[in-house]
Amino acid sequence: MKKVLLEMEDQKNSYEQKAKESLQKVLEEKMSAEQQLQSTQRSLALAEQKCEEWKSQYEALKEDWRTLGTQHRELESQLHVLQSKLQGADSRDSQMNQALRLLESEHQELQARIECLQEDRDLCSSDTQHLQDQLKRSEEEKLALVTKVQQLQSLLQNQSLQLQKQEKLLTKKGQQIPFHKF
Repeated sequence: MKKVLLEMEDQKNSYEQKAKESLQKVLEEKMSAEQQLQSTQRSLALAEQKCEEWKSQYEALKEDWRTLGTQHRELESQLHVLQSKLQGADSRDSQMNQALRLLESEHQELQARIECLQEDRDLCSSDTQHLQDQLKRSEEEKLALVTKVQQLQSLLQNQSLQLQKQEKLLTKKGQQIPFHKF
């Protein structure tokens, strides 16, 4: 009888040791998962901040592009007015010829300015597309990070439930192990 009691005592001690080791391992895994969650949340916050910066730059470039379009239309309108003036000035005297040369000079300047504005508009359009692509990639990265955070939160919740179950099991056996909640 004494031998059986000793064997039962050994089994109890062995079981308690294994339970403690298992709890310790689960606690370590929980701490690791929480650290990984915190790191992922920091990455998510940085990605969201970067996304907002890209959105802001995109909106600023979009506004610049609208302004350039308006200027372009105004300059085209001015060009049409000047061309109309040039057609009427062909039949006038030398004073009008002098005015015609002045208008031709203005026309060339305006044409050069229009070309410059068109190049700027084309460049802004390219930059806008690039920013849209970067914004899309940032949104995709943000979505991936949110998914990862949700997975890690689910893992933490499952591990907490496992810890509670093991603690209840140990409590039923008459032995409660100190447990630190994080």
